[in-house]
Amino acid sequence: MPILKGLEWTFDTKAPLYAKLRPGYVPELYEKIFQYKPIHASSHVVEIGIGGGQATLPFLQTGCQLTAVEYGSNFSDLCREKFKEFPGFSVITGKFEDVDFEADSCDLVFSASAFHWIPEEAGCRKVFSMLKSGGVFARFANRPYPDKSNPELSDAIQKLYETYYYKFHKRKPETPKEYTAENARAAAEIPLKYGFQDIEYALFHRIRTFSPSQYTALLETYSDHMIIEESIRKEFFSKIQEAIHQHGGEIHIYDTMDLQLARKP
Repeated sequence: MPILKGLEWTFDTKAPLYAKLRPGYVPELYEKIFQYKPIHASSHVVEIGIGGGQATLPFLQTGCQLTAVEYGSNFSDLCREKFKEFPGFSVITGKFEDVDFEADSCDLVFSASAFHWIPEEAGCRKVFSMLKSGGVFARFANRPYPDKSNPELSDAIQKLYETYYYKFHKRKPETPKEYTAENARAAAEIPLKYGFQDIEYALFHRIRTFSPSQYTALLETYSDHMIIEESIRKEFFSKIQEAIHQHGGEIHIYDTMDLQLARKP
């Protein structure tokens, strides 16, 4: 989905739906992180942009102290309740750029599908300052791609995007592009500009299946869809549901999860 800057606030208005429908991440991704940087009960971990907590549990299960920074107050409250059984868990409500952290205090800083909202230089320099020597910055995200197994459905939905989505946003239509290893490599190299070293990256894949109503509910959690005028959005989503019904009754989404790792010397 396109990223429209300035819409960070929109996610918090759909916090319960976001927490229910946005996917977590595959176990292999966490295994890669923990191989690169073992985390245990004495570790101090910071999560940037916890959202509905989709990425958080495997870190908490190590017994670490985990501080989450979350811009949305609804998400903050949701996650305090969700992870109340973990005594080492806490949430600070605010923008990451505005929250003070002690220098050289963190073993791991991670962000899942959230760091793109932060200005690159300010974000990377702050993470670098927060980390201890040998500390790690882990950034990962989920990159959904249309149903490759049903090209007629994908084409039908793309035409609906041209009619509704792109017209509303006054943008030229764009053809979806699948996230590649080259994209992941380029993203992994960014921290090198800010003093990090030992970069690694990896891709992980899965397929998710949705009914027509489940799929449009998922679309409700994307900021660029939330802000479409209500009557237009309802008609748009109704047409998407019709297209799915006409082309097999379900839609498959092909996810690529990319992980970038970097270490502070």
